[in-house]
Amino acid sequence: MLKNFLTVGGWTMLSRVLGLVRDQLLAAFMGAGALQDAYQVAFRLPNMFRRLFGEGAFNAAFVPLFSALLTKEGKEEAQLFARRALGVMLVWLVFLCVLGEIFMPQVLKVIAPGFLQSGERYALAVSLSRITFPYLVLICAAALLAGVLNGLHRFGVASAAYLAFNVVGIAAILLASPFLPNVAYAAAWGVTASGVAQLGLLFWACERAHFGLTPLWPALTPRIRLLLRRMVPGLIGSGVGQINLTIDTIIGTLLPAGSVSLMYFADRINQLPLGVLGAAAGTTLLPVLTRHLAAGETDAAHAAQNRSIEYVLLLTLPAVAGLLVLAGPIMIVLFGHGSFTEHDALLSAQSLRAYAVGLPAFVMVKVLSPAFFARGDTRTPVYIGIGVLLLNFLLNLLFMKPLVHMGPPLASSLAACINVAVLALLLRQKNALLLAPETLGGIGRVGLGAAVMAILLVGLETLLPLPAHFILRLLWLTVMVGVGGMFYAAMLHILGVMDLAEVLAALRSRLNRKRR
Repeated sequence: MLKNFLTVGGWTMLSRVLGLVRDQLLAAFMGAGALQDAYQVAFRLPNMFRRLFGEGAFNAAFVPLFSALLTKEGKEEAQLFARRALGVMLVWLVFLCVLGEIFMPQVLKVIAPGFLQSGERYALAVSLSRITFPYLVLICAAALLAGVLNGLHRFGVASAAYLAFNVVGIAAILLASPFLPNVAYAAAWGVTASGVAQLGLLFWACERAHFGLTPLWPALTPRIRLLLRRMVPGLIGSGVGQINLTIDTIIGTLLPAGSVSLMYFADRINQLPLGVLGAAAGTTLLPVLTRHLAAGETDAAHAAQNRSIEYVLLLTLPAVAGLLVLAGPIMIVLFGHGSFTEHDALLSAQSLRAYAVGLPAFVMVKVLSPAFFARGDTRTPVYIGIGVLLLNFLLNLLFMKPLVHMGPPLASSLAACINVAVLALLLRQKNALLLAPETLGGIGRVGLGAAVMAILLVGLETLLPLPAHFILRLLWLTVMVGVGGMFYAAMLHILGVMDLAEVLAALRSRLNRKRR
């Protein structure tokens, strides 16, 4: 499982790096203002539906059913089920897309009420949203194909396909902008074009795997009915994080112009560790848990859950420490260029710290939710999700005035912490989460190592303040991250979490095998 975890994480990290380049271009060309706000709202809408219908509820219900069919009844039955599911998804999403295109002005009044104060920003957001909305059809279908490939244990191919989003997006910003009214239009067309590229790549990958997925005309067979029954309650249960971010966006439109942009760029940095670790853990854990439970291997399922928790916290906790200490320099170095000023970067860093507080919780939701989904339980997370949504909304209202652009991120972080606590409590009551003493001890030692690393970084930042020149700033940030990483690794060695000699020997052995 670790190999699959690292494969998905590696491809996702490469995608995130390219995404960072894309975001830097958006920041440099549009800054933090009305134009950026309008584009971010236009992108948030199809992205929310993608997470809910594609990577969220549909996948949470589809992958366990598909994996169980593949294990128990063979390839042909699993393939037939996947083709029928794809047909149902496409008909539903095309219908939803047509409705969205027709009623987009009304939709924007709901998700961006603050834009109504500025007619120009509202009109631009409507136009851009109509361009980006077809992306939800393309990417949700792509998510189903990726779920099939993951069920076939072809994790690398499915993860690599998502690189197309950022590659096409970068190309659109750089090459199409001169031919369109502004950069926002180029970026919006890039979103939809990337959906075409991703879906095409995944269809090709399925053909290469001898698992063609030509969609079948929708038919409500017993298995499709079961899929829909499991999917409907999961719309909220598996998509709480995205719905919370959408609430953040709604509240952000009511704040001063540019607030949506400040929160977006902060969230993009927060999404680097969250997307890599959360996606890797959730993607690889769900089919593994489903397979163990279908075979009656309860102890193996518990062991896989514990390993996932250990892996993600081993990498998440130092990321939190680093983001809390270095948020300002990170935002200045990465985004403080062109139209996005250094002052904008420092304001965005405040949002980043608020998001970072909840980073372990955001990731742990991805690890704990599969324990419900693998057992066919998509109802329990939905009940928890409703409560978390209400809590997030109330916290947003409480924080928006005094904390401005820091309020929505902090509300999401606190809501995520409550979400994890309730998920863990219910799993313990169902005997679906049994944390071994060595797992708990390892988490404590990892937390101590991350805390000591944070103290070291604070001391270094005090002694060596951020330089003025960009090249020196980039070098400074690289050195700080490198020193922090090495010190954290040394702390893990000292605390007995891992043996550096064994890790280095394993890396050398892996490199030698690749050379052969």
